[in-house]
Amino acid sequence: MYVIIVYDVGVERVNKVKKFLRRWLNWVQNSVFEGELTDAEFLTVREGIKNIIDSESDSVILFKLKDRRFIDRNVLGIDKNSREDIL
Repeated sequence: MYVIIVYDVGVERVNKVKKFLRRWLNWVQNSVFEGELTDAEFLTVREGIKNIIDSESDSVILFKLKDRRFIDRNVLGIDKNSREDIL
């Protein structure tokens, strides 16, 4: 599955969330990650985030798509993390 995760967390947890997500997904821009995950990996990522955030004050949104082909991705301005295939 293709996953997009966006988050708005307290400043004291931003780096923890970012460091954790970099292990699993591609950084797209501030507080946004995306990439392919298996069902098991998705559950691991979801539980890992739940263990880092404060559910009373933080917000994390996880978008799941069956396949990346269903995304029409348009970037306006600078693409902060170009994901072009490098041979």
